[in-house]
Amino acid sequence: MSYVELHARSAFSFLRGASTPACLVKQAASLGLEAIALTDRDGVYGIPRLHSAASISGIRPITGAELTLQDGGILPVLVRSQKGYSNLCQLLTRAHLRGSKGNAPVLWEELPEFSEGLVALTGDEDGPLQRALAERGPAEAIGAVKRLEEAFGSENVWIELQRHLRREEPALHQSLMELCRERGLSPLATGGVLYADPSGRETLDVFTCMRHHTHLDAAGRLLSSNAERHLRPSKQMQRLFEFCPEAVLNTVRLAETLEFTLSDLGYAFPEFPVPSGETMDSFLRGVTLAGARGRYSQLTPRVLAQLERELNLISQLGFSGYFLIVWDLVNFCKTRDILVQGRGSAANSVVCYALGITACDPIACDLLFERFLSEGRTTWPDIDLDLPSGARRESVIQEVYQRYGEHGAAMTSNVITFRGRSAMREIGKALNFSPAMLGRFSALFASGDFPHTVPIREQMAKAGLPESHPRAPAAIRLYEAIRALPRHLGQHSGGMIISKGKLSSVVPLERASMEGRIVAQW
Repeated sequence: MSYVELHARSAFSFLRGASTPACLVKQAASLGLEAIALTDRDGVYGIPRLHSAASISGIRPITGAELTLQDGGILPVLVRSQKGYSNLCQLLTRAHLRGSKGNAPVLWEELPEFSEGLVALTGDEDGPLQRALAERGPAEAIGAVKRLEEAFGSENVWIELQRHLRREEPALHQSLMELCRERGLSPLATGGVLYADPSGRETLDVFTCMRHHTHLDAAGRLLSSNAERHLRPSKQMQRLFEFCPEAVLNTVRLAETLEFTLSDLGYAFPEFPVPSGETMDSFLRGVTLAGARGRYSQLTPRVLAQLERELNLISQLGFSGYFLIVWDLVNFCKTRDILVQGRGSAANSVVCYALGITACDPIACDLLFERFLSEGRTTWPDIDLDLPSGARRESVIQEVYQRYGEHGAAMTSNVITFRGRSAMREIGKALNFSPAMLGRFSALFASGDFPHTVPIREQMAKAGLPESHPRAPAAIRLYEAIRALPRHLGQHSGGMIISKGKLSSVVPLERASMEGRIVAQW
């Protein structure tokens, strides 16, 4: 291993990257790279997908993010340890909750508080160092480096060098190397990757047009100057950085110190507060038996045996608190005349029936409890609660926020992706197609958003864009490339996450578009 890519954005930077984490991992493996860092903008949205794909491909995943600073600079950071990951999540959460959707600036003075376990890179042309060099000269650049050293410690600041075959790079590299010598810092070669292979540049240009509300004919210098921001093999990076071999070797040295994995995020389910002298197991047993007496005219040996069997298993698996929290939330709904009912496999549990969570008697219906919960299970049971829509349902969601606090509960996010209509609409705008043609294309969708009724080329021809059109090949290529890529982060209709302590130390939280809602980035 002679090179590790430590600065790569994916499509989970939402219109600032053009490849999925899985595509980046696949390409890294094909190039012989043994590790890759994902540094998406203002979040860790793609990190679970990175780790999942990496486990299949045998690539070591490295966690990171790009922070948007208050002055507009972009600061890449990499996670060294569990503490560093927790600090990154909390820093991102603070920035997102202070800001608004899509606007999460980190304050310079916040960095020292959350710097433990993190490594700072100086970034590309949008980084604080290069911005200072370009806008105010070497003296300001030294000031920017000093601020990073004060926040992270000199040993955790690395001067990034990138090669994108631009005319100004030799002079820039000379200035950056002088800063390394003056401050005693180490240079680090990175690709500043925005797509897996050069073909991704075309997709990124469309995304750039979307961000700036323009089209390719008018975008000018907003677009990439070339297609160089892709993954490269070690030998190519060594050739590109012949003027500073140390910068390439340093990627391996730094990567070896970045030991964090997703294996233990420190998540803990909340404990249910029980009366003095009770445990969660004993309290669950008491309220379950009390509920069973109300449900059944007589507690027959069969009912008692099933209750005992289920309670013992729930206790053995450590799930008593979970059942109590669901029971308490159901009671909250009932006291406020809000219709609520558990559904799904939870209906197979006599305990759920006795607690009033479900309305179906598993004994009378002869249902199999093991379909819901069985010995050896390590994940939480699945108890879905159906609630009415509108204000009453929202009151239950807000009750959960109230109980667990702004940093202790969040809606599960929903990744909104480009689908048939939306993909072609945005591609068509970027290619400067007429609104009438795009309208005809959208109208040809039979139902939903998937154009499976006719092939895409035929659908485009019917909309007035035959294959002979000069931009038809580009439209087809882009359609296939962009469809299913992330567009933005939404929220699940009803899924909530709660945590013991700070959920914001496990995954960053941010504000949703809907007032009063906070969502997790996963």
